[in-house]
Order: sequence, then C-alpha cells, then structure tokens
Amino acid sequence: MDTARSGTELGRFWAAVTGCSYTEPRSADDAGNVVGPVEGMGIAICRVPEEKTVKHRVHLDVHTDSVDSLLALGARRAPGYGGDPWTVLLDPEGGEFCAFVRDGVLPAYRGYELVLDCQDAQTQARWWAEVFGLRPENDGKAYWSIGKVPGMPFESLVFDPVPEPKRVKNRVHWDVYGDVDDFVASGATVLAQQARWTVLADPEGNEFCVFPQA
Repeated sequence: MDTARSGTELGRFWAAVTGCSYTEPRSADDAGNVVGPVEGMGIAICRVPEEKTVKHRVHLDVHTDSVDSLLALGARRAPGYGGDPWTVLLDPEGGEFCAFVRDGVLPAYRGYELVLDCQDAQTQARWWAEVFGLRPENDGKAYWSIGKVPGMPFESLVFDPVPEPKRVKNRVHWDVYGDVDDFVASGATVLAQQARWTVLADPEGNEFCVFPQA
C-alpha cells in the first residue's frame, strides 16, 4: 500500500482495522509495516513521492462490528455512495475501502476480500484463475470472483467491471510466489527487477510483485 507521507498514520490505522499490529519505521526511508500472526496477513507500507489522485483501482473489503468503530479509528465516509449492503469509507489518506458489518464474533484477521476494478472483469478473472489453477465464479452477477486461493489471506479476489481504464500506478498491489517466466508466458509484462522480487503487470496493467518460491 503506497503512502506519500511517513506511513505511521496509515499503518496504525490499517493495523487496527485488520486486527494486526504495526511495526514502526526504522529509518527515514522506511514506512513501517502492518504484520499479522500468519504470513500474508499484513500490509507492506511503501513510500512513494506522489499523493493519491484518482479512485483506488484496487481496494480492500473488511469485516467490522460497526461502521462507527471504523470512523472512530479515523475513517471517513466516502461521498456519493449508498444503497449497498456495505459502506464505502476512506482511510486517513483518502483510500477507498468497503466495510461489511457482521453480527457475532469477528475473525482474528478482518481482511475480507481484495477487489480489482476491471474494464473486462471476465477476462481478468479467467487470467488470474488460470495463474492460481482455479476456476472463476460468476453466478450471473456483473462481477467475477476467485475463492479459496491457496495461501491467500482473503476469502476471494473480486473483479468488478468499471467503464474507465487504468490511468495511473495502483496504490494497492499484491505479492505472489511464482516463476516470472511463467507469468510472462501467460501474458504478464515485466516492469522492474528488484533485488528479491520482480515487478510485473497483468493484462490490464495492474502491478504485482513476484517472489521466488520459498
């Protein structure tokens, strides 16, 4: 998750929202990290020079006991949304996310879904489903989804159709284990090579990082 600030406010907020903890920055270039008890149940906070300028094309859905609980942590209601069985909120840096109010005891990790805006939701869902060796689901709805991805802390990846194309780098991206050559053969594009990982883009340009298999 990108931040143009210190990362402390954003990291502490998301740690509280997801039921994780926040590790404080260790240097001026470090933004800290949201960490959970199981690998994947966290958020790496990444310092970037640019502020958020457009609606998040990738966002998180979360479980919560109430919208008021999230507002008390520093969330704000997003203008112009309503009528859905979820509430669209903004984090301290204006990043959109969706809150799903649950009855009863919340799970220890409150991340629910990872949602991608897509111009072609079906094609995107099929591409990522093939990457994970699974089948996409639709059930006659406008959106597509992939559930039960091995090792993924979210219940599902959701591919939501939108009319506008991707215009800027996503401020939220995901990391996966795998072979870069396999992704490229499937249609991904290499964007950058880092010391321990490779930055790629999927067919609609969504950035993701590939780490070698452990």
